[in-house]
Amino acid sequence: MPTNIIHLPAYSVIKVNDTDHDYHIYAEVTGKPAFCPHCDSRSFVGFGRREQLIRDLPMHGKRVGIYIDTHRFKCRGCDKTFYEILPDMDEKRLMTSRLVKWIGQQSIKRPFAHVAEEVGINEMTVKNVFRDYINELEQIVRFETPQWMGIDELHIIRKPRAVISNIHNNTIVEVLPNRDKKTITRYLSLLDSKRDIRYVAMDMWLPYKDAVRGVLPWAIIVVDKFHVLRMANEALEKARKSVKVELNPKQRRGLMHDRFVLLKREKSLKPDERIKLDIWTKNYPVIGDAYRLKEQFFSIYDAKNKAEASLSYNNWKMSITDKTEEYFLPLVTAWANWHEEILTYFEHRVTNAFTESLNNLIRVMNRLGRGYSFDALRAKILFTEGVQKKTKLKFERRREEPVFGMMVAEPSTRYAETEKNYGADISTLIRMLEEGTL
Repeated sequence: MPTNIIHLPAYSVIKVNDTDHDYHIYAEVTGKPAFCPHCDSRSFVGFGRREQLIRDLPMHGKRVGIYIDTHRFKCRGCDKTFYEILPDMDEKRLMTSRLVKWIGQQSIKRPFAHVAEEVGINEMTVKNVFRDYINELEQIVRFETPQWMGIDELHIIRKPRAVISNIHNNTIVEVLPNRDKKTITRYLSLLDSKRDIRYVAMDMWLPYKDAVRGVLPWAIIVVDKFHVLRMANEALEKARKSVKVELNPKQRRGLMHDRFVLLKREKSLKPDERIKLDIWTKNYPVIGDAYRLKEQFFSIYDAKNKAEASLSYNNWKMSITDKTEEYFLPLVTAWANWHEEILTYFEHRVTNAFTESLNNLIRVMNRLGRGYSFDALRAKILFTEGVQKKTKLKFERRREEPVFGMMVAEPSTRYAETEKNYGADISTLIRMLEEGTL
C-alpha cells in the first residue's frame, strides 16, 4: 500500500496516480463512526458508498485531488442514513481545511487567477475563499484607534480612496473604498475607543471635515502642511508650463530637465543648480516671480506661532503680482476656505509626514498589482504576514495580600501579557516591496 503522502493521519492512501500536472490520490477514512449523528445509537450497518473528489495543497509543483471512498450507513435505531464524517475537510467546500487557509494566504500575495491555476479550481472559488478569509481576519485582528489620526487620499485602481493612518506609529489602519462623507462617517462611527482621538490631520477635502465634525466634534482638525505646500509647487509648475509654450524645442527640453531645480528650496540648491535657476529667472521674469512666491510661502511654515504665520501669509498675499495671480489663485482660495484648520498646525504640529512615502508605495503596488481587485490590494496592505506593528504589554493581574492581618512570607505579583496592534507599518511595507516579498 502506498505511503501516506498527503500527511493526513485520519486517512489511509490506497493508490496514487500522477500525470505531468496532477496527483490523483485515492484514500479512505481510517476510523469508523462511533454513533449515529441523528440519535446517538451505536447500532448501524453499511448502506453503500460514494467517491468524493477533494482538492488539496499543490505538491511537487502539481495539483492534488484526493478521491475519498466515503461510506454510508443506516442506523438500526432511527432507521436514518448518514455518511461518515471526513476529518480535516472544509465544511463549505470540497477542499481540505489546510488548502482553504493556503488559498486565503496566497490570494493576498498573488492574483486570483494565478492561485486558481495552481490549485486547479475556478477563479470565482478563489475569490469566495479570499472573501471568507478576510472576514475572519477582520473579526480577529483589531487595530488600535489612533490618538493622532491621518485621513489622506490615494488613487488605487483608477479611483480615489480614503486611507486612515496612525500618525504616531507611522502605520495604516484602514483603506476605504471611496472618500465620500457617508463612508468616512460610517467608519468613524464604528470605531472602538473613538473618544481617544485627539487630532485629525487631513487634506482639504470637505467631506473629511464634515464627517469628523459630525462624529468627533472634540477632535482638533489640522490641515496637513504638505498638502498646502504642494499647492505652492503646483502654482510654480503652472507658471513654468505657461512659459514653456513660448519656447523653441531646445529651450523646452532645457526647462523640462531643470524642473527639479525650480521645485527645490533655494537654501538646498548646489552651486550649479543656482546658476541654472538664475538663467531661468532672469530670462523669464514670470518664472522668477513664481519661484520667489513659492519660496516665501514655504517660509510661512517657519513661523513660531499662529499669529506670526497669519501675518506672514498676509504679507505674502500682498506680494502676488498681476502676472502670477492666476497661478496662485487656487492656493489663495484654499487658504481662505480652510484658514482655521491650516493655522491650527502652528498650535498643534500634527502632520502626515509619511504621505509621500505612502503615495510611492501605492503607486508601485498599483503597477505590480494588475489583476488585483481593490479588496485584494486593501488586504495586501493591511494583512500581509509580518507587516503589522505590534507591541506586547505586561500588566499586573493579581497581587496576594495578607489575610486577616496574618503576614505572608512575600506578597507576590502576577503579570499577564496583552498585545497592541497599531496597523500596517509603512516602512515595513516599503522594505518588503523593495525585497519582492510583498
